[in-house]
Amino acid sequence: MKRILSAATVACVTAAVSVIAAVPANIIAAEPPSSPEPATVAPASAPMSVTATAPTSTAAFANTTSDTTPSPLNAAVPNPLAGLPAAGPKKTRGCLASGDGYLRARIRGAVVLDVNLRNSELECDGGPRPDGSGIRVSFAGPAHSGGRRLRMVFGIATATEGAPGRELPTNLTVIFEGEQRMFATRGDDKCTVDEFKQERLGVPGAPARHYRVIARGFCITPVKALNSEQRILVNSFDFAGNVLFEDAPAADPTATTQHH
Repeated sequence: MKRILSAATVACVTAAVSVIAAVPANIIAAEPPSSPEPATVAPASAPMSVTATAPTSTAAFANTTSDTTPSPLNAAVPNPLAGLPAAGPKKTRGCLASGDGYLRARIRGAVVLDVNLRNSELECDGGPRPDGSGIRVSFAGPAHSGGRRLRMVFGIATATEGAPGRELPTNLTVIFEGEQRMFATRGDDKCTVDEFKQERLGVPGAPARHYRVIARGFCITPVKALNSEQRILVNSFDFAGNVLFEDAPAADPTATTQHH
């Protein structure tokens, strides 16, 4: 009985070896397929944050989020204040004699600043743009140590004397006096005055016509510095200031020389 079982066992083992030998070697050695590596996706570059940094106070507008030191402003850069009417006698009550002038703006980027200046803290002037294509309004804040001062100049295209307007293209210049920094849109396609109003001041019919101008608007594109790669974005702005219109002086008839 033991010999019979041994013979059967030998037969089974021999058959199993024959079957294994018949299997292709590449199937015996194959490993289970590994899971594919997940694709690596490069993260998209993040847009410039306009809210990550806490705003600084108006008095400390020199603090910035950039370490880039700007080069001195080129003397050949056009003066954005050129063409404004003379300021006249020094104002003793700020921007407007009525006491209701103001300038507010939200600035982000290389400079993080929430501007909120009241009438008594401002000097303001305005008038027609040099080429007659609209109205220009300038605001200057209080002076700080080291000659630092914020100035903003708005060139509102297509605006005309006494007329309200909406969605007016606007050129914007932001100057940090005492810091050799000036940011300019260099065109009126980056900022918009959403709403523009004018209120007549003074005596009607006078040759010098003053208006209180009220505006609010925003910019959709960052503004680049004229002397560095720094950029700022003025998310919103609104202001009330002064604009002066004057008639051109009449020709003096006595100045004509007659030749005989």
